[in-house]
Amino acid sequence: MDDRALPLDSPLTSDDTDDVRDGDAPLASVPADPAVASSVDAPWPASRGEAIARPSALHRLGVEIASAAQTLFSAAVYATLIVTFGFQVARVDGLSMAPTLEDRDRLIVDKVAYEIGDPRPGDIVMLYYPLNPDKMFVKRVIASEGDVVRIVDGHVYVNDVPLHDDYVPEEFRSHDDWGPQVIQQGYYFVMGDHRNNSSDSRHWGQVPKKYIVGKVKVRWWPLQDARIFQ
Repeated sequence: MDDRALPLDSPLTSDDTDDVRDGDAPLASVPADPAVASSVDAPWPASRGEAIARPSALHRLGVEIASAAQTLFSAAVYATLIVTFGFQVARVDGLSMAPTLEDRDRLIVDKVAYEIGDPRPGDIVMLYYPLNPDKMFVKRVIASEGDVVRIVDGHVYVNDVPLHDDYVPEEFRSHDDWGPQVIQQGYYFVMGDHRNNSSDSRHWGQVPKKYIVGKVKVRWWPLQDARIFQ
C-alpha cells in the first residue's frame, strides 16, 4: 500500500558473462623428422590445449576486473552525490505513488532543498513515517501550514479551492470524505497519487517539516522512464 523509499546501501551489479572453457584439442600425429627436429630450438607449448586455455583465463580475469571497476565507479558516483551535493539515491517500494512513480523505481533525492527553502504543494518528497521514523515513505505535498484541507467524494479542496490533481487517474481516485482540517504551523499534509491505495496524512496525520528528508528530483531508473521533477 505504501511507497517506502529505501536508501541504496550499495550499487546494483550484474554479471551476465558465461564462463566458457575452451576444450583441449588433441595434437595430430606428426612423423618424426630428425632434420626438422634439430632445426627447431625455440620452446613450444606442451600442448595446443594449454595455448588455448591461457586466453580463456585472461578473459575471465578481465571480466572480473571490469566488474569490480564498475562496482567501484558506481559506489564513487553515489558517494560523490551524497557527500558533495547532498543527494541521496533511493528505491521506491510500493505503488502508492502510481502512476507517477512505480514499484522499484530508482530516485535521486535532493536533501539540501529544504535546508534553504520550504516544501511546496505539488512537491514529491521523501519523509520519515511519523508513526515509525525507522521507515521512509514517498508522498506528494498537498497543503502547508495554515491551509484548510477538505475532501469530498475523493476530490481534494485546499482553502475551498479544488486541487488541480489531473495526475491522478480516475480509477485511482478514492471516494471518501475527510476534514475539514487546518494544517498546524510547521506541518504538512501529504498524500499518495494512488488515492485508493495509499496510507498517508488522511490516516496517520500531518508531517512535521523535520521529518521531510528531501525533494525527489530525478527518476533515473528504468532508463526509458527517466524523468526530472520540478
